[in-house]
Amino acid sequence: MSEFSPGALPSEGPPEGRLDSWKEIAAYLKRDVTTVQRWEKREGMPVHRHLHDKRGSVYALGPELDAWLQTRRPHLEEEETEQARELEQGQEKDGEKERQFEVPVGPEGDHRQKAVPRARRWVAITGVLAIVGLLAATYAVFRSRAQEAARPKIKSLAVLPLKNLSGDAAQDYLADGMTEALIGRLAGIRDLRVVSHTSVMRFKNQQLSVPEIAKTLGVDAVVEGSVMREGNRIRVTAQLIRGATDEHFWSETYDRELSDALPLESELAQTIAKKVEVTVSGKEHERLASARPVAPEVYESYLKGWFAFTNANSRADIEESIGYFEDAKNRDPTFALAYLGLAQAYGELGTPYIGAPPEESRPKALSAVRKALELDPDLAEAHVSLANAWMVEWHWADAEAEFRRALELSPNNAEAHIGLASWFLCNGRTDEALSWARRGRELDPFSVSGSDVGWILFQARRYDEAIRELRSELTVHPDDPGTLWYLGFVLIANKQPDDAIPLLERAASRSNRSPGVIGVLIRAYAHAGRRSDALRLLGELKNRQKAGYVPAAAFVNAYLGLDENDQAFGWLEQAYKEQSNILLVVKVHPYFDPLRSDPRFSDLVRRIGLA
Repeated sequence: MSEFSPGALPSEGPPEGRLDSWKEIAAYLKRDVTTVQRWEKREGMPVHRHLHDKRGSVYALGPELDAWLQTRRPHLEEEETEQARELEQGQEKDGEKERQFEVPVGPEGDHRQKAVPRARRWVAITGVLAIVGLLAATYAVFRSRAQEAARPKIKSLAVLPLKNLSGDAAQDYLADGMTEALIGRLAGIRDLRVVSHTSVMRFKNQQLSVPEIAKTLGVDAVVEGSVMREGNRIRVTAQLIRGATDEHFWSETYDRELSDALPLESELAQTIAKKVEVTVSGKEHERLASARPVAPEVYESYLKGWFAFTNANSRADIEESIGYFEDAKNRDPTFALAYLGLAQAYGELGTPYIGAPPEESRPKALSAVRKALELDPDLAEAHVSLANAWMVEWHWADAEAEFRRALELSPNNAEAHIGLASWFLCNGRTDEALSWARRGRELDPFSVSGSDVGWILFQARRYDEAIRELRSELTVHPDDPGTLWYLGFVLIANKQPDDAIPLLERAASRSNRSPGVIGVLIRAYAHAGRRSDALRLLGELKNRQKAGYVPAAAFVNAYLGLDENDQAFGWLEQAYKEQSNILLVVKVHPYFDPLRSDPRFSDLVRRIGLA
């Protein structure tokens, strides 16, 4: 039975304070000192040195050891089993050697050697053993070098969510934010494919082995580690692991002030790039190394805003993130990431799904992203945001140029790939749109979702394929309102309105009755023969319009669904004034097919710049 059975691991929480010697570390892990010292060197076990220079003065932290053990348990079990087997075989061989060198007993009962005197025999044995040892050492060196040369080059990498070891779940924003920052820096290396934050977050708190995660993400190596905060100091531990073999080939611990978080992220990214031996151009190295200290309260506000935005499910969540980004910007007007956060949040706020007036949100998004690029022209994510801002204002050439600039800076950026796919879709080039979306998904399996690909397939009128993509996405995120909404679009177009209704009703309930969702649900009711229900929901939209803003797109979908095309044209004109997102796909959207022969529609497409 393996010693790594549950009873052999620490059954209670970590002791108070540090484990301040090899002896204490070994006792905590219930191993001998030699074993734990070997684990530190070969397996990346997190052990720290005290700040003074006393030889052997080390310490470890219980939570870090526990987290490390969870990831290394299967490998260590296998190692200890193999060592026990080798020891047993070695003992058997030693016994056999002793029997071979016994002095034979002569016929008279006296003990005499048959070949050489005892002293000469041992000299000969010692010489032979020395030669064998030298040959073995030489072989080991060459074998090690050959194995190193034979190892496949690391061309792809995933940074797993850094574990929050602060003992306070409210500090998750710090660990997640530093994970994203490290990913962002490494993603700028052309010769290294780096999986996005969206994809790796699926593995947060999952108890899968590194080889399983690496295989799922299609990467050669994985970075894993932890963040611990004490006041304004942080301790970051990171280690590099080969995906196929689970071999730890580098680990390091950094103790810094929170104000040095950005330089630390830069240093860590440079070290990882060096350890995986990836080619880094001069310009890429310059971007990797560019970092400046930032006040702790500034960086903290930014990270809280980023955390709120990436986990947003409602308008209130997005507005909360804007508050944090504004605080970071006000505290440090030169901090580019705060402006980028504002640009992304305001951009999302102005979509029909969220439903804020675009004339209020979009100018703020454009202003913020321009400021971000003024402060940091090489910020790839800001170029993606600027491209999106140009798209919704129908500046098609400028949008394409910004997407391509983002890809120059970050060749493996999945958001830039799906953004360029959207650009091709809006321009009626659906095959190229699918190609770019699928290329993005190959680079980053979970960042370009089934919703993204399904939406393009819907516009290409490949309904069965779109339905498969969207249903597959729902197996992972069954209550995602955006995916439910998209699937409702496709099912109605595929003459399955009855199947669309329960999905759209779920989407409405999970999105605080988004007007965009309600507009499509009206169409589903109408196509299912439930016109009275459709008119009831239309009345709800009209009442909400009296109290505040309702996107024109909601009424466009509603009246098209009710087959009241003149009313739909009236709302299309209002959508034109709003520069509504629904008009981005006016050239390809199946719902507009009944209007395409009308001169008013042709004129609309021309004015948008897509004729």
